[in-house]
Amino acid sequence: MNIHEYQAKQLFKEFAIPAPQGAVATTPEQAQQAAQSLSSPAWVVKAQIHAGARGKAGGVKVARNLDEVKDYSAAMLGTRLVTHQTDAAGLPVNSVWVEEASAINQEYYLSLLLDRESERLIFIASAAGGMDIEAVAAETPEKIVRVPVHPAAGLQPYQCRQVSAALGLGKEQQSQLQTIMNGLYQLFLAKDASQIEINPLIQTADGKLVALDGKINFDDNAIPLHPDIAAMRDASQEDAKEAEAKQFDLNYITLDGNIGCMVNGAGLAMATMDMVKLKGGAPANFLDVGGGTNKDKVKAAFKLILSDGTTKAVLVNIFGGIVKCDVIAAGILAAVEEMHLTIPVVVRLEGTNVEQGLAMLKDSGLGLYAAEDLNSAAEQAVKLAEVDAGSRPSSTLTSSMEGGRP
Repeated sequence: MNIHEYQAKQLFKEFAIPAPQGAVATTPEQAQQAAQSLSSPAWVVKAQIHAGARGKAGGVKVARNLDEVKDYSAAMLGTRLVTHQTDAAGLPVNSVWVEEASAINQEYYLSLLLDRESERLIFIASAAGGMDIEAVAAETPEKIVRVPVHPAAGLQPYQCRQVSAALGLGKEQQSQLQTIMNGLYQLFLAKDASQIEINPLIQTADGKLVALDGKINFDDNAIPLHPDIAAMRDASQEDAKEAEAKQFDLNYITLDGNIGCMVNGAGLAMATMDMVKLKGGAPANFLDVGGGTNKDKVKAAFKLILSDGTTKAVLVNIFGGIVKCDVIAAGILAAVEEMHLTIPVVVRLEGTNVEQGLAMLKDSGLGLYAAEDLNSAAEQAVKLAEVDAGSRPSSTLTSSMEGGRP
């Protein structure tokens, strides 16, 4: 789960991480009032979306007077901001963050995240702040320092000094950096974060270290433990179908293809999408219905796949173990009947109760297609997706099963 910059800075304040004073606004008038409440000769107006690179896309503006604050806010609010971290549709700007302008002397990069390779939290820092850290890592990796934290020992003062030296900080800033790093570490643990990023961390003209921007991601599995974090969720910034999928405990990710995939098990789902690509098609989604599913859950998954109208064929690939094939079959039939489905559906079933599941599909008379294995299932789905729905031949499950079963 992601949160907005202004929410991240609220959490920074709780953990003694310095950040510029500011206020959030949802109208141009509120933005102007927020600026008036800040004792600053200039203000920065920032569009609040769950994506970076806002400045390059016009989502960050420096206002020299109150009229500019209002004008910049009006130009941002109610629009969709497109950056290189969003899709072509961009993300809606429903609020702006108005903060006091800072006199920047130097910019740095600082983050804390979970390193799965070392199974530890790791600080990543660079004196090349305010830039695309991925580009820095690719082009000048020597400018990045990585400091892993042992879970038993916790963050140690010498590690803060190590980062400070890498950033070239003076003695006064070393103490400030230790406070910031301790705050990040405690925040990470207390709120079950998965990543905290400050880019840039700045040194002001008077030598203060300040978090000019903030990005925090949280572990979705831990959100129920933190109602305060759950309250920060902004569904408007999330893919609507992915948000709906979470309500049914479905693992769903929208992709840009036209072959819908419904599979049980993440590994099998990846293999199914790879096979679709191998056969010349493009998957429309990643969808793992999980092991403990039921008819309603399968029906909801089917509706998700078909909801945007871009799917030209559906490939169902189920290995029945915990989730039985007849349960999957019941969900498929319920979805097809309720949604008056006209696009082809290719079904490959194997495992527990496969005979019952196949019999249910066969007796339905709904013109479903069957495949004997994943290879033929993917090939058939790709071919059917290329055929106009109105001209595709009628078929039943039994016509595809001569000589074997899926």
